[in-house]
Amino acid sequence: MAGAVPPEAGLRADARRNSEQIRSAAIGAFQGRGLTVPLEEVAKAAGVSKATIFNRFGGRVGLIEAVIEEVVAAELLAVIDHTRSIEDVDERIAHYLTALRDLQYRQPAVNDVLLQTYPHSPQLMEICRAGSEANDELVAAARPSGALRPEFTAGDLHALVVDNALALKHGTRPPRADYDRRTTYLLAGIRGHQPAPDRR
Repeated sequence: MAGAVPPEAGLRADARRNSEQIRSAAIGAFQGRGLTVPLEEVAKAAGVSKATIFNRFGGRVGLIEAVIEEVVAAELLAVIDHTRSIEDVDERIAHYLTALRDLQYRQPAVNDVLLQTYPHSPQLMEICRAGSEANDELVAAARPSGALRPEFTAGDLHALVVDNALALKHGTRPPRADYDRRTTYLLAGIRGHQPAPDRR
């Protein structure tokens, strides 16, 4: 997914430099704090005015689309692609949820995407579509083997992902050890019932 960077051809050297400084500042700010970072802070980090961001990128959505590949898309789509390459369904479920929750914890911008914070961004909505498709595929693949609880749906998986995004964005971030322990609880709760061991 290519970033929607405004054409650079014909720009003066200082204009090109400003554009790259803005992109670099936006990547750092968005990765560290999410896509809602005030543009004034991005402008300050880039050494330009807020008006320059609007002149070069048209505003927040244009800036997001210019850097979303580096900020979110590459890592998130890599998680989805690797998940699809895992043959064992149980392992596929464990990898997907563990890797996705790890990404949500490390990259606040992922939660802004999953919450569709900027629905006017076609690229963000495309990332959401890819995530929803991956959720559907995972649940459908798990049904024949009983890897997930029979009543568990793709809608349930979507809700768990969104609930986690809301908690991380608007709640108090838990210590990493607690967060990972809860990922283990989540996986145990949605997996299919295992037969009780034969104690004869």
